[in-house]
This record gives sequence, structure tokens and C-alpha cells, in this order.
Amino acid sequence: MNLRIVDKEVQDNRYDLFDVHFHSDVIKTMVTPDPDIITQWISETESSHSGNRRLIAGLDVEWRPNFNRNQQNPVAVLQICVDRRCLIIQLLYCGSIPESLFNFLGNREYDFVGIGIDSDVEKLLEDYELNVKNAVDLRGIAADAYGMENLKNAGLKKLCNVVLGKEIVKPKSVTMGRWDSEWLSLNQIQYACLDAFVSSEIARHLNVGAAGAAAASGS
Repeated sequence: MNLRIVDKEVQDNRYDLFDVHFHSDVIKTMVTPDPDIITQWISETESSHSGNRRLIAGLDVEWRPNFNRNQQNPVAVLQICVDRRCLIIQLLYCGSIPESLFNFLGNREYDFVGIGIDSDVEKLLEDYELNVKNAVDLRGIAADAYGMENLKNAGLKKLCNVVLGKEIVKPKSVTMGRWDSEWLSLNQIQYACLDAFVSSEIARHLNVGAAGAAAASGS
């Protein structure tokens, strides 16, 4: 599989930049806990997004695994991917969560897409009062589009294979890793980026958001 990550080695301690290569795609990936950098990324994303199509953002979260029933670790990392730009927010290390993020996630004109996204949305609300207004689970849409009932319970690997015709690897060692670490490994950054990017690409292939964009342009 064509997969690699390149550290851009920026000289700014507020964020890190990486190029994540997935087959023929290169995803510009930023990792940060800094509220001002988060606001800047959101502003650039919104201003550069074409007004004639609905903004679709792949969304996913990670947290340190809970190893007993009484342990409920909070979301450590929130990933958002729009087109080929990915933001990995280290929520645990944010001094404060910027208003821009609340507004972005709460924008009803945006579609936030993922696999089993409802549980992620619920946890973001519970842990940080971040309210994702328009969450779209891709499994049912893919099941209807392909006439494959089993996709309603599929994971990202299966949907990536069926919809995009590509393979994505999700090592358990990374899935179950220390997402609460202040310094994420290259494998974690690559994994987090691809979860959000692949979700956004699946949504694009399934034409998610087309109806909403048409309705908005006709109103």
C-alpha cells in the first residue's frame, strides 16, 4: 500500500505540519493544541472553500482506551479533514477551546461525516460541550448506494475498500495507544489523519451533501 508520512519540520512550537501520502493523495496535516492556530485553520478552510458546494468535513476522535468499567477517559484528539487539509486538535492540551471551533462544528450548513459518528459526537458534547449539529453516518448511505445491507455495520476498512477501492490499515497497537500523550507518534498522526480523510473521501464519492447544497442554492 502506498502510505507514508513526511515531517515538514516547521520552526514554530505552536504546531507541527506533515504531509500524509495515501495512494495518489497528499493530505496537508496540522497537529496543534493552540486555540489561535485552530481559529486560523478554520478561517482559512472556510474562506478557501468553494461557495457552490456544501462543505463536507471528515470527523473522528481518539482517546486513551478505558481498561475498566469505572474509567472514562476524555477525548484526547479531534480530527477534522476538509478536502486534502487535515487538522488534528489535541483537546487535552488546549488552554481553552476557541469560539471558532464551537461555531464551526455547530454550523448547520456543513456536513460532518464519519463511521459510527453518533458516539463520537455524543462524547465531544459530554467531555467538552462541543456540539456537532449535522453529523452524517456514512454506513447507511453506502449500504443503500451499493445495495449491501452488511455495510450498515461495517467499519472504515470495509467501506474504504468497497467505495474507494483502496486498502487502509488500522493497527491495533495504534488504535489502543496513548492518545493522551503530549507528543503523538508519526504512526498516530498518520492514523488520525487517514480516519478523517478517508471518511471525507467516501462522502465525496457517495455525493453526500448534494441535496443540501441544491436546496441552499435554490432558496
